[in-house]
Amino acid sequence: MKLKRSYLVPLSLMLAATLCSLSLPQQEERAKNLKVLPKNISHEELEKEMRSFNKALGVKCDFCHARQADNPKKLDFASDDKEEKETARDMLKMTMRINKKYFKSGKDEQGQPMMTVTCYTCHNGQKEPVSKPPASSTPPPPPPAPPATPEVPQQH
Repeated sequence: MKLKRSYLVPLSLMLAATLCSLSLPQQEERAKNLKVLPKNISHEELEKEMRSFNKALGVKCDFCHARQADNPKKLDFASDDKEEKETARDMLKMTMRINKKYFKSGKDEQGQPMMTVTCYTCHNGQKEPVSKPPASSTPPPPPPAPPATPEVPQQH
């Protein structure tokens, strides 16, 4: 069966357009429901930020993110179903306010803050921050005595 010549040109143009569109860079999917982090954050930066939260609190992603209703093996990152996600937002806003107010001028050569408060500052790899050292059954040992200086006989 022969194609009519009138169909050949439009068909060729459609094929060329399809191939060209496949070679164009695909637009990165943007995160949904960002309320504290910048809405234009790259996927790479968002993952870096989330990994820092994982390490700072010693948790996995499902600590803050709910599972998908239709596929419980996957997380619904946009969902606000877990209270921990809102707590994380509040804590992030708090650390941002502290850093803006108290550490705004301390910058290194690259312009990065030299000292900042992060999740790890209080959490130290734990889900719940510890507000005081653990009680111990024995008091800490006294500090060592300063070394004795030999007495030098005085000459009169």
